Amino acid sequence: MKESIQLANGLEGVLFIPESGRSSAAVIILHERYGLVQHTLDLAQKLADDGYVAFAPNLFSRWDGDKAALTAGKARVIMPDPECTRVISQAIDLLRGDERTQSEKIFLMGVCQSGRYPIVVASQRNDIAGCVVFYGATQGRDWNANDLQPVSMPDMVAKLTVPSLFVFGEADHTISLDHVRRIRDALETHRKSYRMHVVRAAPHGFLNDTMPGRYRPCDTKVAWQMLLTFMEEVEANRWPAEEVRWEFESVSGADYDFSKNVRLE
Repeated sequence: MKESIQLANGLEGVLFIPESGRSSAAVIILHERYGLVQHTLDLAQKLADDGYVAFAPNLFSRWDGDKAALTAGKARVIMPDPECTRVISQAIDLLRGDERTQSEKIFLMGVCQSGRYPIVVASQRNDIAGCVVFYGATQGRDWNANDLQPVSMPDMVAKLTVPSLFVFGEADHTISLDHVRRIRDALETHRKSYRMHVVRAAPHGFLNDTMPGRYRPCDTKVAWQMLLTFMEEVEANRWPAEEVRWEFESVSGADYDFSKNVRLE
């Protein structure tokens, strides 16, 4: 079942409920820089097909700029972290309060620009089951504190109490292996549990089947199974709080050169 949601507090989004009905876990899936476009809705539907309640909020509901330019990638909305926390907290409250979606565990999944948002929110709340980050949260603009991001990424990582899954692509034009190692080092320095994969030759946005130049169906299938396995393990309490687990797997070419990675459409 799919239902458009619009609450009086300004929250908009689309809720997906599995055919089997209410599930034990839910995923709040956050969109890329283009806004709440079809790709994010497709991923939410895919999560529902796999048995999870999924909610895709429109993070830019209150933005009154040129929506067509945003969707086309010709405009960019920089969302302050406090606003991000406000919107996602409303989404969590929605899932906690609706009798159809009162799942025991809620995962936050960020993609590209929204990759940092699960870390932002989970560093402030203790009721999140786990964080999922696809090719985000490590670039320079995500890392340091500033007026829009009051707390640096390393300081937010230090406050995490839940495990995280990170998936990157070797051929990403915005995230280098140095960036990947930086977030890995922050997690290990602060003794946080994580699983991290770098997919060989995969570009930025390789899940996105609406961008033929980027989409990698075989890599998407593998990465999606990583996601499902991680959430299943968390649900089964195989990432207990009293243990710290570090899992890092990366495959890259011997001649890897980040400067040669290019943007694909």
